Amino acid sequence: MDFGPFLLLALMEGLVTAAVLALTASGLSLVFGIMRVVNVAHGAFFMLGAVLAWFVSQWVPGPPALSFAVALVLCPLIVGAIAAAADTAVLKRLNYEPEATIVATIGLLYILEQAALSFFGPDARPVPAPLNFRIQLPWFGYSGYKLAVVAAAALVLLAVWLILRHTRAGLIMRATQIDRDTARAFGINVDRVYAGVFAMGAGLAAIAAVLIVPIQQAHYLMGGDPLLLSFIVVIIGGLGSLRGTLVAALVIGLSDGVISTFFAPTLAKIVATLAVALILVLRPQGLFGKRAA
Repeated sequence: MDFGPFLLLALMEGLVTAAVLALTASGLSLVFGIMRVVNVAHGAFFMLGAVLAWFVSQWVPGPPALSFAVALVLCPLIVGAIAAAADTAVLKRLNYEPEATIVATIGLLYILEQAALSFFGPDARPVPAPLNFRIQLPWFGYSGYKLAVVAAAALVLLAVWLILRHTRAGLIMRATQIDRDTARAFGINVDRVYAGVFAMGAGLAAIAAVLIVPIQQAHYLMGGDPLLLSFIVVIIGGLGSLRGTLVAALVIGLSDGVISTFFAPTLAKIVATLAVALILVLRPQGLFGKRAA
């Protein structure tokens, strides 16, 4: 196969990575943008979505498409509920102080990982894909499910944008983001908004995990790479900027696909980390972030 088809394959793989990364990083960016909380447990919520998807695939009878559809609806709801409970029980009591919430979410990360280890076990376990067809290109065949992942991620991200920009709930979130004290003075229940935002961010990570787990495998330590790459994407795109997150996810995902195909996956992570260092030196607020006053 010539260089061109290899490049096309690398770009298609990178697009899948970018789609899943955009979903995961959007949840992290949303939580920081509105709550000013650096959620170190975000990768654990990703992992929890994948592990729950495996449990659903074992418990729901019928074809894989049915269990996958149930997992795609049920797992984000469960993970979101856990996140909302954690926000109410822990982060709210810390008054969302930046240093305290970082330590608290680190603790939450370890609690969720150890809980998954206890109930799920240390082994990686596969989840059957709901679609098994392949698209035949002139040079190679490609998984139709991977393209479906890209389409599904795009639809979810569009729904998130519509919610934030064109609904009353989105208006309340943005008002709370600008000034939570003023929002509280106007009768907005800021605590409920924060719990909802934290749940929404975790739910986005869980959706990403459910989509990717048929391609990868569920494992109790699988949240590390998504957490690292999500932080890289959010820093490059700009903390709290959804547009910047999407652009950075596309750049990092495509570069990861190309570098991993032609060189090595480790080199892709090194390049992404160097890109973060360069952004922090030249433009600390990120590509689309606002400079602090």
